[in-house]
Amino acid sequence: MTASSLHAAMTQALTERLEPVSMELEDDSAAHAGHAGAREGAHFNLRIVSVRFAGLPRVARHRLVYDALRPWMAEGVHALAIDARTPDEV
Repeated sequence: MTASSLHAAMTQALTERLEPVSMELEDDSAAHAGHAGAREGAHFNLRIVSVRFAGLPRVARHRLVYDALRPWMAEGVHALAIDARTPDEV
């Protein structure tokens, strides 16, 4: 899977599962050049705002994200930084 198709698939899965008000998924692999897992499409930063996170602690929010991305986490995503908020928190 190419980096762009991986990004598109992850974005679609997050959109379908979490119905975000806003979302930015950034491939940050270039910033990790020389580190293990540094290939393109392996390191991501996610900023996501969804009403689905209301009333949930950070760990539960991250669990929802990881559940949505499970197929890709198991097949090549090395790192994912998550900033998950509700609309009231932005």
